[in-house]
Amino acid sequence: MTTTVNSVLRVAPATPAEATAHFRAGLAFHTDVSDVAAALASGGDPGFVLVDSRSTEAWDQGHVPGALHLPTALMAEQAGQLLDRSVPVVTYCWGPGCDGAARAALALAELGYRVKEMLGGFEYWVREGFAFETARGLERRDPDPLTAPLDTGACGC
Repeated sequence: MTTTVNSVLRVAPATPAEATAHFRAGLAFHTDVSDVAAALASGGDPGFVLVDSRSTEAWDQGHVPGALHLPTALMAEQAGQLLDRSVPVVTYCWGPGCDGAARAALALAELGYRVKEMLGGFEYWVREGFAFETARGLERRDPDPLTAPLDTGACGC
């Protein structure tokens, strides 16, 4: 008798201990748009600096209110004047199809900063319905029902 293993289980799942280590490590390197938005909206010091690593043209198209604009190409030159090494940094770029936030996080880590990447970037900030800033002022789009709950404002995860 032949047993067929489907593609999901062709490689066995990790042990619980391996999975714990993997996912704990992932959370040390990443955060998501909803958690960043909640921390920024809490009214106090969120405990981190949010850095937009995109170009000036991209920043001008829209950015997260309160973010610091520090393009990756200028990090080595300007991070020391703009950032405090004792405060964690969260980087973002365009979105999940762009690795700019990871490159920015790497550059900052190499300079001695504790850093996380905001998964989803500016794209998911806008798609989840959070306000963003442009030269015209604050703007907001309706949440995309594929990325954000429409009635509760929180996904519950």
